[in-house]
Amino acid sequence: MGGLTLYFTIEKQNQLMRLRLEVPKLEKELGALVEENRALSYRIEQFENPLHLMELASQPRFSHLKFPLDEEVMVLEYGDEESQ
Repeated sequence: MGGLTLYFTIEKQNQLMRLRLEVPKLEKELGALVEENRALSYRIEQFENPLHLMELASQPRFSHLKFPLDEEVMVLEYGDEESQ
């Protein structure tokens, strides 16, 4: 009976050690994903920069686009006005 208890205790400790060994690998993977997200966010900000968008608008491939007239713009309210 004591040998069986010892075996299960050692097996639980081995499982715990395997999980502890996985933590640095997962932290490294998480760090890489966070860095990739930062890089992609920066690229999105650069692309959505108004100066860049104006440069794109002046290119021939976007010449068919036009600014909307005031009556063509629709403003949508978000949420209740009373709660603001």
